[in-house]
Amino acid sequence: MTHDGMMAKLPTVLGTDDLPLAELCAARLDGELFAIDDAWTPVDEPDLPSFRAAVVASRSPRTLIVERLSAAWVHGALDAPPRLAQFCVPSTERVALVDAPGSVIREVRIDQADVVRFGGVPCTTVVRTAFDLLRDHALDDETSIRVVTALLADDPQRGELVRERLRGAARMPHRSTALSRFEVAEGIGSARTPAGVRRRDAAAQPSLTR
Repeated sequence: MTHDGMMAKLPTVLGTDDLPLAELCAARLDGELFAIDDAWTPVDEPDLPSFRAAVVASRSPRTLIVERLSAAWVHGALDAPPRLAQFCVPSTERVALVDAPGSVIREVRIDQADVVRFGGVPCTTVVRTAFDLLRDHALDDETSIRVVTALLADDPQRGELVRERLRGAARMPHRSTALSRFEVAEGIGSARTPAGVRRRDAAAQPSLTR
């Protein structure tokens, strides 16, 4: 990992395909790397959405769309990635859905407008992520409301876009639950408008205590 006394430039995200586990652990003990999720990264790596997206993508053997709670972490609405990385694929692609270790993959209807790329990693947009979390019946109300509140905190227009989407989805399963959650999240967001109370900027928010 060093060359002529100088530490070589390391990739943003490292795994056992890059270096042996023993060497990764040794670099961590030396203060060169820190562990995050199932990966290792240089200690001076900026905590940006592109970095978080790369960490999530390291869980998958192929390119998948990061979604739901994993996408919320990428966007800075969670302090740490979820235990299971969450991915989706467009239903039009007709690919075999085989969950990778530590991840969940599902097939969904999704448009290109719902996808943003961070460093080449596709991820659902903030609006699509909020929409998905509001209608996720497997997610408890408290978590859904808390994460959606954080997603929408910095831009009121996002909330309007989510509202329009929910109103337009007349036949959507669990629509009433999604609308109720949204109303609560929007109310909490409105109460946090004074300076110093709103969510920290996503680019400055730490992923984990290093």
